[in-house]
Amino acid sequence: LNEGAGLVGTSVRYNILFAATAAGALFAGIALEAKNLLQPSLRSAFILAVLWCAAVIGFAAASNFVIAVMLLFAVGFTHLSFNAMAQAMVQLSAPAAMRGRIPGLYNMSALGLMTFSGVTIGFGGSLVGVHWSLGLSAATLLAVILVLAFVIGRGTRAAAG
Repeated sequence: LNEGAGLVGTSVRYNILFAATAAGALFAGIALEAKNLLQPSLRSAFILAVLWCAAVIGFAAASNFVIAVMLLFAVGFTHLSFNAMAQAMVQLSAPAAMRGRIPGLYNMSALGLMTFSGVTIGFGGSLVGVHWSLGLSAATLLAVILVLAFVIGRGTRAAAG
């Protein structure tokens, strides 16, 4: 795309970035349903979350438009895959008597955290720039995920040993 295309060029590039995320999510839905590629497991959910964070960090740091598009495709793919995996894990882990309440609480919490992240990334963006804010937020989430994976893995090994 022509960098000097002005507002029309910017609008087209912006729509391409949105479309890349949507295409990644669509591809994830089709791939996961068609081949049943990932079985619901805590390990798969953690891996997908780590890959999502890496793709978001990469997008935040990308200076090349084509690379940004590819990373947003990965963001869309891993986001839908992780959410589907996490929802499946919540439903499978919930006691039968609470299968309506626990997934409802999970969804409400997840959506609330997404709303709050928009505020924190926006506020951070006003201080350090949107790219830095997005990258640092994803890096922080990545650190939390890795600590949780370590703690859960340690607890699982202790229980088995």
